[in-house]
Amino acid sequence: MRAAYPAGEVRQAERALMALVPEGALMRRAAAGLAATCAGLLGRVYGSRVAVLAGTGDNGGDALFAGARLAGRGARVTAVAAGDRVHQAGAAALARAGGRLARPGDPGAADAVSGAGLVIDGILGIGGRGGLREPAATLARLAERARSRGALVVAADLPSGVDADTGVTAGPAIRADVTVTFGVVKPGLLIDPGAGHAGVVELVDIGLGPHLPGQPAVIALQSADAAASLPVPGAESDKYRRGVLGVLAGSARFTGAAALCAGGAVRGGAGMVRLVSARPAAEVVRQRWPEAVVTVAEDAGGPGQAIAAAGRVQAWAAGPGLGTGDDAAEALGRVLATALPVVVDADGLTLLASRPGLLASRPAGAVTLITPHAGELGRLLNEDPGWIEAHRLEAARRAAARLRVTVLLKGSTTVVAPPDAGQPALVNPTGTPWLATAGSGDVLTGLAGALLAQGARPAATAAAAAAYLHGLAGRLAAREAPAGASDVLAALPEAFRQVRAALPGPAAGQAAGAGPSARARRPQGG
Repeated sequence: MRAAYPAGEVRQAERALMALVPEGALMRRAAAGLAATCAGLLGRVYGSRVAVLAGTGDNGGDALFAGARLAGRGARVTAVAAGDRVHQAGAAALARAGGRLARPGDPGAADAVSGAGLVIDGILGIGGRGGLREPAATLARLAERARSRGALVVAADLPSGVDADTGVTAGPAIRADVTVTFGVVKPGLLIDPGAGHAGVVELVDIGLGPHLPGQPAVIALQSADAAASLPVPGAESDKYRRGVLGVLAGSARFTGAAALCAGGAVRGGAGMVRLVSARPAAEVVRQRWPEAVVTVAEDAGGPGQAIAAAGRVQAWAAGPGLGTGDDAAEALGRVLATALPVVVDADGLTLLASRPGLLASRPAGAVTLITPHAGELGRLLNEDPGWIEAHRLEAARRAAARLRVTVLLKGSTTVVAPPDAGQPALVNPTGTPWLATAGSGDVLTGLAGALLAQGARPAATAAAAAAYLHGLAGRLAAREAPAGASDVLAALPEAFRQVRAALPGPAAGQAAGAGPSARARRPQGG
């Protein structure tokens, strides 16, 4: 996993380490790693044109010392100061190595940046807040001009203008191809919009590890982490021990949503899927997924009665294509009144926003996962969706704390926030813009519900694993070409195989110990 720590805790770790090492040791380590990455990107260092955007603090010092190392290998390095002063030791090292220092208004300074083959951003570090102001904003525009001409932009520690703790960009910000971050990953590098400005993130170890607190603020799962959280059937498993998922989805108008959600559950490993839906959607599911057990709401006396008629399950996935009328609200209310884990998406979220009492009826301690996009979360929080998109981590955490649920906020960066603010948020590194297609979220709902039904816990980890698999399946299905939600469904088995292959040794092909599905488990009432 990639564990990210907020700026304040990074600063504390730096102070603790600096008390143990010679003065300037951390900056030399950071500069060496930054220079090595830049040299690798350049290929041929000698004769290359490099521009350093040098701020007044330690980040500027890191960049200047890295520029000095490149100049010592024959690069033509020009550093342009982003303020009235620069890091003196770094500037002196650059001058000794043959580089030159300029001010933004000096003749040739703009051309030195916009005409460079590689630009090092050292304007602001993790203490920067808000968008870039002049003259830094002008330097950012020059860096972007160089980038448009084929230059590579490398950010030192964090792209300037990106909030280290949240990824928020409140104005002009550097857009980097590569970010070389020092000591530990920062949350703003993993969460959009900051993640979109960071490019590829390379971590340089400067020795902070032993001085960091045990609990990160944000975690990005990797394949092995996702695989370790997935239930694996044992030799004694049957369809009930594998997990039974109830699916409340679909309507006369939206038949495909039920089929996609049920498909996500089947392909997500549920031992049995029990669907409750209107007759037209039920017939579609019977044709597409004959293994699903279908209860037609009209035959059971209505959607509310159909919940009980469906039989016993171990979790529910509710909402896709359900509709937002009174019958749908009654059925959702019946599901939420159980103590079983429930995933709520799509129309279910619209019902929660318009009928807050539905969520209030949840028994204390019951697992609830909601999977909104920015618009849906905006309705739940009474916030503008644009603000949600710009403040993804804050919005997900706020909703989780206020509603006492686990929130999986879909979008350019999927963020999973648990209801306990003291626990790390999780972000998903997989996915592709091709997943922005109708029905894709319905597949994710069924997949997440299947994992919960099989006993995957805690809910935030199960949700993050579902997002990881869903994103990977999206990549496999698309391969840089348009793909529909049905293609994502078809790619899920291969996504599971690739994720499990990341586990070491025998665990890659079999259950490692007694996982949730390796114990005798029978469906519970509800």
